[in-house]
Amino acid sequence: MHDLAFIVREPLLDPKQQVIGYELSVQHPEADRDIVGPGEDFHALAAFVGQTMQSDDGTWLLGAHRIFLKADAALLGCDEVAALAPRHVVLTLKLDDLADPATLESVKALRAHGFGIAVSDAAGIAQDKSLLPLLTHLEIQFATTDFPTQAKIYGALKNSPVRMVAREIRSWKEFDSCASLGLDAFIGNLYLTPHATGVVAAKGLNPAQAMILQLMDMVRKNADVRQLEDVLKRDAALSYKLLRYINSAGFGLGTEIQSLRHAVAMLGYSPLYRWLSVLLATATTGGQSAILMQTAIVRARFAELLGAAHLPRNEAEKLFVAGMFSLLDRLLGVSMDEVLDNIQLSEPVSQALLTREGMYGPFLRLAEAGEFDNGPIVELAEALFISPEKVNQAHAAALVWAQNLSL
Repeated sequence: MHDLAFIVREPLLDPKQQVIGYELSVQHPEADRDIVGPGEDFHALAAFVGQTMQSDDGTWLLGAHRIFLKADAALLGCDEVAALAPRHVVLTLKLDDLADPATLESVKALRAHGFGIAVSDAAGIAQDKSLLPLLTHLEIQFATTDFPTQAKIYGALKNSPVRMVAREIRSWKEFDSCASLGLDAFIGNLYLTPHATGVVAAKGLNPAQAMILQLMDMVRKNADVRQLEDVLKRDAALSYKLLRYINSAGFGLGTEIQSLRHAVAMLGYSPLYRWLSVLLATATTGGQSAILMQTAIVRARFAELLGAAHLPRNEAEKLFVAGMFSLLDRLLGVSMDEVLDNIQLSEPVSQALLTREGMYGPFLRLAEAGEFDNGPIVELAEALFISPEKVNQAHAAALVWAQNLSL
């Protein structure tokens, strides 16, 4: 991999806004973009996935999530691709690539091994359907022309077994229209745009969240664990979820946490606060809550790992809380100011949430930049003197860690 390359991701959502995978791409500093050789990014991406998203024995670490990679046709037979878990990887090619007989043979071999193959030119495939049996996915680019025209392209292909992926959806109206047409997946960051029709079921705190906030305040004040237990006993489901999250985190304790008292004895109060912040986000209901929860958890762990080498441990743990709360305004359907009226946080955490400044703000911004294929990740990492390798390692570790929570 080129020395100055950053991995970024965009989620793939199904019509119900559940995360079903990620498309990965590479960003280089502007000064280096002209010297990156053909295929170098694809080589790097394939190696990155194989090294960070699979265990040494080849076990896939992202559950049911798939990874989409824009492929270089000349490198389809490289060792890095051969080492990938085929059922979990989709390689995206241009339609023109398939005009080459050698590429066509490589695609046939990859399909036989179970790889997914996508083509980014649905219009071309609609005119010549002879290649459809080789494909698993087709991309429809909605930003390139008017919506009705693209919908007609989908209509010409909808009876095939190939899954349709929409790209460049610009509004929730278009998303809903595509979902009603039956498109299978959507690539992009539309989920960070508020839904005009009010997807969040209800504004403000629900009873479970109010209870969790009470617990968080008690933990912050170092209340006796018996008092915490008395509050948590009111909701057995919340107690179960909290313990499940703690036990899934891989603390290496060698024993299963059986109760809140046990958790405090083994871990202390500071980690308990972070798990309550996860519980608060996951207690939200609404159309967008699944993708927002997933993003918040990855962002929280990503920010924490980025800060781990630069801040004392207790400060890095506060970065986790900042990341978890960074989408709480969207999850609750209220402003961030209103969120902070309900939650007593330290001034640096509040500053990070409101302005992305202060001690934690730059790390949170860097974690957020990993969610965009055209974001400022390069500049933000350079400002913090964090290498691409360290950023990429933290990014992959955060994705795997979030998957282990089994939300």
